[in-house]
Amino acid sequence: MVRPQHFGYNPETAASNAFQKKILLCDHHKITQNALIEFDAFADQLKRHLIDVHVFDSPKNHKAPDAVFPNNWISFHEDGKIVLYPMLTKNRRIERRQEIIEALSGKFIVKEVIDISGSESEGKILEGTGSIVFDHKNRIAYANASARTDRNLFYDVCQQLGYEGVFFKAVDERGLDIYHTNVMMTIGDGFAVICKASIDQDDVAKVINSLQAGGLEVIDISYRQLNHFAGNMIQLENTNHENFLVMSNSAFSVLEKGQIDRLSKYVNFVHPEINTIETVGGGSARCMIAGIHLQER
Repeated sequence: MVRPQHFGYNPETAASNAFQKKILLCDHHKITQNALIEFDAFADQLKRHLIDVHVFDSPKNHKAPDAVFPNNWISFHEDGKIVLYPMLTKNRRIERRQEIIEALSGKFIVKEVIDISGSESEGKILEGTGSIVFDHKNRIAYANASARTDRNLFYDVCQQLGYEGVFFKAVDERGLDIYHTNVMMTIGDGFAVICKASIDQDDVAKVINSLQAGGLEVIDISYRQLNHFAGNMIQLENTNHENFLVMSNSAFSVLEKGQIDRLSKYVNFVHPEINTIETVGGGSARCMIAGIHLQER
């Protein structure tokens, strides 16, 4: 996780992120302070549940308003591979930092760094686990088409990681591309949360059949729930090998009892209040976490 010292509204990303909203506060410093309070409370809440959290500061001497969302530039894999991804906007590319890789390499086994970030120069973008939702147990990866997710680059990464790729089209209620796959779908151990209504009719059977073939219980969410980030969740395991489904309080509050009951078979819940980060940044709890699947030294 990365502390949002320079957090604020990012006009460069707003064109492709319908979730971002420009809050009319004259004091930009107040927005940043609110985000820091939310972030620290979130990280502390994870730690209280015995979840191992590595917190890094934002890039020094650079204003990186979206640094709080590190999952877009890096992913860590169980076989010792790290992937560095190409980002759509220039002011997000400064988020990629070698010192974070080096710090984590001291605790975890890193065998290979796959750096595809150079594809930015060709206009080919793939924003990490925002663009890609991995089913690690079944070794299947899912991605929906958008300005931030290049089809060919997605399949290239799948090949390098040894995953089967499932590419599809998903749009919001206005027919606009959903900017990141992890906004409309989450995969955990035994379940998948997904907004089926958002998937193109030509692709929905392909996606749902793939999930069910992997033994996952499919839990459908509505557009209303998606708009409250109920698709933007991540399953984490604590030091006692207990599973937690992490989402924002906004997301948890719109889940129906039946959905909570079905998810409760697999996980416990953590749902911090991160309203400022969600509203101004256009990302939620899952976006704030780069999950580490590397083996410890």
